[in-house]
Amino acid sequence: MAPFEMTEQLTWMLGTTIVVYVAAMYALSLAVRSRIHDTEDFIVAGRRLPLSLAWATLLATWFGAGTILAVSEEVTRDGFRPAALDPLGAGFCLILAGLFFAKPLWEMGLLTLSDFFRRRFGPTAEILSACIMVPTYFGWVAAQLVALAGMLELFFGIDLPVGILLVAVVATGYTLLGGMWSVTLTDAVQIALVLVGLVVLAIAALGELGNGSAALGLLRLREETPPEMLELIPTDSLRSFLDWMALFCVGALGNIPGQDLMQRIFASKSAVVAKRASILAGVAYLTFGLIPIMLGFAARLLVPQEITRSILPALASLFLSPVLLVTFTVALISAVLSTIDSALLSPASVLSQNIFERFNTRQRIASLTLNRIAVLIVAAGSVGFAFLGESAYALLEDAYELPLVALFVPLTLGLKTRSVRERAAIASMLVGSGLWVIHYVAGWEHFFAPLTASWGVYLPVSLTATLFSFLAYLIANSGSRNQTDG
Repeated sequence: MAPFEMTEQLTWMLGTTIVVYVAAMYALSLAVRSRIHDTEDFIVAGRRLPLSLAWATLLATWFGAGTILAVSEEVTRDGFRPAALDPLGAGFCLILAGLFFAKPLWEMGLLTLSDFFRRRFGPTAEILSACIMVPTYFGWVAAQLVALAGMLELFFGIDLPVGILLVAVVATGYTLLGGMWSVTLTDAVQIALVLVGLVVLAIAALGELGNGSAALGLLRLREETPPEMLELIPTDSLRSFLDWMALFCVGALGNIPGQDLMQRIFASKSAVVAKRASILAGVAYLTFGLIPIMLGFAARLLVPQEITRSILPALASLFLSPVLLVTFTVALISAVLSTIDSALLSPASVLSQNIFERFNTRQRIASLTLNRIAVLIVAAGSVGFAFLGESAYALLEDAYELPLVALFVPLTLGLKTRSVRERAAIASMLVGSGLWVIHYVAGWEHFFAPLTASWGVYLPVSLTATLFSFLAYLIANSGSRNQTDG
């Protein structure tokens, strides 16, 4: 069967399976709705997640369109280097979070990461961090919406804008039902489907390359892939190396001040579970994240050159039986949905707890209702971002950069040092985010490119803005008195 030439029978089989799958996810969400009694249940699952669920939801949250679909397409075109952001950067982020951040943050008993900024610095830092954090998720959710809508267009001929709206409605619906409990339990089911589907496709693709032998297929893949495409870290120039390092740091450090990661740490039933779950998820992420990269290289040899999007669905349609093709497609859909629901709930929690609640002092609107309203707002904003027409990978990269330049420094120094001052956190956030916004609007790919290019100097925006954020923090914090957690 040629790629994307779906028979009517296969189309009906796939469509029916997707409908049954979505219905099952909704049934699971309805089943856990009785566990939602208050805001803590909705946002952090009552802080009761065991290790088995904590690491699974961490892995499922990030193992979405970026890792499976977008990066495989980038690797097919540009080689190993784009993997610096995802899965390498993201995988190391989970490990670093487990080693250095999970335990002390869990022990603070927080609901959101902006709660940390209020406790450690003050209310202005809290609000500013929330205003920086929430919009960054629009690009991330939009990346998933675009990727999954592209699959619906591929297999069912659904127009991309319609597909984006359809995906958003489905994911938002079961997120509203059960909050963190439904997100966690559906994540556990979804990540199991994803990992099985990836392994099956990898064996099939390598078997095709090796005339029935996966081992021979792997050898052929190594021999027929140009050496420059297999180069992980560029060494041809200092500029290329700095660009690669900036991309890696955006993935490895920019994700740490993120509500999606911290929400799962806060939801773990103990500090030890939070630490172990992050490390275990990071190791699993790096291990299974290599499969889409390998499949991206295989696609260069197996998929017609005119196909540049939806590489993995193309491989699946070529080499899997109808039943396996349906299974793999549902696995891909589940991977993206698991990321969408998590990415909707995380900024919505910050929006509700750290912004809306400040205007709800008389509790005229129930806290749970505010959280659900916030989910709808984040979903609407993400759909709008998806309609901008950017590629999934570009959306993903943009979403990662702002937390690095604006929030990583005050989070790390606020957690690891005793002497803090609110103005230091505010200065750090404003300088880092301000520099990033200037460059983003101007379209400069390097730090003040019109000026530095004339000097022959090329500095990555993300790394340089983070450095200035650090310097702003130190200057504003100098001479301050100790401020303890409140």
